Amino acid sequence: MPVPVYRAAPAPDTERWLRINPPLVVEWLVRFLRAEFSQRGFDRAVIGLSGGVDSAVSAALAARAFGGENVLAVRMPYRLSSPESLSDAELVADHFGLRCETVDMTAMVDGYWCEARENGDSLRLGNVCARCRMTVLYDLSARDRALPVGTSNKTERLMGYYTWHADDAPAVNPLGDLFKTQVWAVARELGVPERVVSKPPTADLVPGQTDEGDFGLDYATVDAILIQLVRGNPASKLVEWGFDKGAVATVLRRLEGTHWKRRLPTSAMVSDTAVNEYYLRPVDDR
Repeated sequence: MPVPVYRAAPAPDTERWLRINPPLVVEWLVRFLRAEFSQRGFDRAVIGLSGGVDSAVSAALAARAFGGENVLAVRMPYRLSSPESLSDAELVADHFGLRCETVDMTAMVDGYWCEARENGDSLRLGNVCARCRMTVLYDLSARDRALPVGTSNKTERLMGYYTWHADDAPAVNPLGDLFKTQVWAVARELGVPERVVSKPPTADLVPGQTDEGDFGLDYATVDAILIQLVRGNPASKLVEWGFDKGAVATVLRRLEGTHWKRRLPTSAMVSDTAVNEYYLRPVDDR
């Protein structure tokens, strides 16, 4: 049975704050990728292609920046992955002319999981899969001298809806400042196949699982609440504007409870040159 999803009317300024100019955003993100890769001495990209809209958008941007022949799309199914995810990833790779490889993660994951899964659950299994996939991407990065490109959007990052040191560990991430609803707009601007754009977002580890089902909220509502909170409006004001009190509490709890996931590991300071805690060197503009 589908999980009921709460939907709310937009609060004041929400629509304006979330509105983007998709052609301009695409141009900016392509320039961002070219500048970051050039600064690091790379001209090829590697990306995990899941069959979902986020990885499709990152792959399409990389293809536009460097040419499809210079983008390696890696499908990394696990034994519980749906066949549709594989076929949708192949559709995206073919559509944008990407090089494509498939690395079956089952033996890699189960080599550990079969020994450690006593009292294990889907959350632990998902984290193991995510970290194994990032290991593969960095190994292929070394093999092909291709920089890993990330796929996590701003909604996921603010909600803590990702695996630490996995989804959030790419070299560069063109989607990190785009809310999920904005990613959909960019996807349509790039011409991502509609089948991929319109499918329900899912981690694809448990049959029937969806992101919105996990939240109990649809992405439009999550983004509307997040944009208000990160711009400084208190939760009480959102409730006054008509947002469901439980929905606001759910988003606020995730936002406030996952700050640690949006930082590098915290080091104990024993000097006045502690990296990140004290020593913050600006990025060179070369």
